[in-house]
Amino acid sequence: MIGRIKSLLLENQTTKQTVAKNTFWLFFGNILSKLIKAAILIYAVRVLSVEGWGVFSYALSIAGLFTIFIDFGINAVITRESVHNLEDQQKYFSTALGIKLVMAAVIGVVILVLSPFFISQSAVVALLPIVVLIVIFDSLRDFGAALARAWEKMEIEAVVQIATNLIIVIAGFVALSLVPQAKSLAIGYAIGTGLGMLVAFYPFRRYFKGLLASFSPNLIKKILYSSWPFGMLGVMGAIMLNTDTVMVGWFRSITEVGYYGAAQRVIQLVYLVPGLIATALFPSMAKLIENKERFKNVLERGLSLLTLFAVPATVGGVLLGRDIIGITFGSQYIPATGSFRLMCLTFLPIFLSAIFGNAVFALNKEKKLIAYVILGVIGNFLLDLILIPLWGIDGAALSTVINQTIITLYLIYVLRKEFHFSVLKQLDKIVLATIIMGIGVVIFRYIGLHVYLLTAIGLSLYLASLYLLREQALNEVIGGFKRFLKPSPQL
Repeated sequence: MIGRIKSLLLENQTTKQTVAKNTFWLFFGNILSKLIKAAILIYAVRVLSVEGWGVFSYALSIAGLFTIFIDFGINAVITRESVHNLEDQQKYFSTALGIKLVMAAVIGVVILVLSPFFISQSAVVALLPIVVLIVIFDSLRDFGAALARAWEKMEIEAVVQIATNLIIVIAGFVALSLVPQAKSLAIGYAIGTGLGMLVAFYPFRRYFKGLLASFSPNLIKKILYSSWPFGMLGVMGAIMLNTDTVMVGWFRSITEVGYYGAAQRVIQLVYLVPGLIATALFPSMAKLIENKERFKNVLERGLSLLTLFAVPATVGGVLLGRDIIGITFGSQYIPATGSFRLMCLTFLPIFLSAIFGNAVFALNKEKKLIAYVILGVIGNFLLDLILIPLWGIDGAALSTVINQTIITLYLIYVLRKEFHFSVLKQLDKIVLATIIMGIGVVIFRYIGLHVYLLTAIGLSLYLASLYLLREQALNEVIGGFKRFLKPSPQL
């Protein structure tokens, strides 16, 4: 049994097994690492004032906005090209690393020089030097993970994620216990991302031996040309994720930034699901671009699995929003409930667009993403400009819901021009199971059960309903576990 587990979780055998293995490691690494980091975030929220947490959230949003400019799609290009050209991986590594180091230096200077001109809060400006380090370390750490994805060895990425966040937690707890300020938490983040970067590069240390010799100026143009459309997609994601916080800081108070940042932390944990599944499927889709039928099959299976998560997460978040915010961050953050509930409405479009974007890129149709990016960036900015002054953080959340729905529909339109596929297969069973779950949660919430028990009951009702309805995606997952647990035949 031990040998079978080792084989399934550490070796690439068939396409289906490799996707399952990589999905497991991505989920295990990211979920465990985020749960580890959640400890320091919840501690920090309770130790810092709402204003102090707002300062840190604002600074971290600045970091999030600029990190994507250092990557700008380069990681995705390295993953895609290395899948097809393993013998050139050394050249891609050296050349891409050189590009990223130059971009990191430029972005660092831009943050330090320009940010004080559009950030009025002096406490946020004081964190900018530390933010620069976080931006650079985090971008280079993710670059190391890109090679692990090319190898389809997501177990390496899982180790890097867990190690990084464990260090952040330890450094953050120590720093906050000494000086309970936003700057202390930022220092903990910088230490964690810096050491995490070293962990990420360790499996590929042999590439550093011939770093200069392997650097290929001829690849610079190819990498940048291929990466910029996907980089624009990343820019759009970063803008949509972080611009809301920045603009709330412009139009409202730093306290409201604190409320909005708290709600976002829980939402972003759920956002991990589509990113992980889409990342696990991406190498397989990249290999199947010549076989549209198999490509379609992988895409539809991914969509079914994502829908299975997104629909109940939306309903559960809306029903239990106040309880989730209160139990996680304390009663002082209850004003974040409205924006949290609205953010839950983004789950379905966010889940679907994650895999749609990767599918377009895998098909080498990245130029089709330009209009998607323009729609996303301009739409988010204009809606924020209108809705935040009217309704504050609720307006920011509503802006994201409207904009994300529109651009997801655009991605469906783009892919449907390449081949026909079903977006929401067997949605009726998922909706019925979610209704049963919702009714159960409402009844037991009225009785007065704790939110943890409500969550467990809701999840149990949902899964039991899907099983009785013989929902295909769930049955495939159960079938995979049964095959895994079935003893190997004796020879």
